Amino acid sequence: MTDTDQAAPGRRDRKKAQTRAALTAAALRLVAERGLEHVTVEEISEAADVSSRTFFNYFTCKDEALTDDPALDGNPVVARLAATPAQVPTLQAVRLALDEAIDTIQADRELWRLRLAVITQNPALLPRLVSGNIATERAMVSVIATRLGVGPDHGLPPLITAVTSAAFHTAMLRWSAGDDTRPLRDFVDEAFSAVAAGLPDPPSPS
Repeated sequence: MTDTDQAAPGRRDRKKAQTRAALTAAALRLVAERGLEHVTVEEISEAADVSSRTFFNYFTCKDEALTDDPALDGNPVVARLAATPAQVPTLQAVRLALDEAIDTIQADRELWRLRLAVITQNPALLPRLVSGNIATERAMVSVIATRLGVGPDHGLPPLITAVTSAAFHTAMLRWSAGDDTRPLRDFVDEAFSAVAAGLPDPPSPS
């Protein structure tokens, strides 16, 4: 096999990632400008300079182009959680497992700000976003149960999963809105620290 042959798959993968990103960016921009019901797959494809047939090589529908993102793939998060040493407290282990996703999302801040704004403006998209997390959350519950040495019916693993998921989503919403330019990592750390502290009331204004 020549060096050119070995490099070809890498180039193809990069090209696919670029096309997918262009379609996502076009979909989000058009929906932000016109509204969800006033944008077609054909218009998204044209804005991304590809055919509608190419669009369907990447997404099954318009809504999927708006909500799906490689950074939301939970498999790496679950794998890192499972690989974290057992002596690391579970809450901290979940936080560490999110590191790569946090960095990936941070690198595309403007795209994510637009995506979250579009979802906020079009609540019909929320079930699709949430449904994509169900399999990941089930896998996390299983891994956490194993870490804690409890059975699958114990109440703590799903509670930890739900609370950490809510902490992460809250951090993302705070990071994507307003004028605070701190990185996503700061917001996530702040949310997880609040959970670890038992969600105390903030200090009273002096």
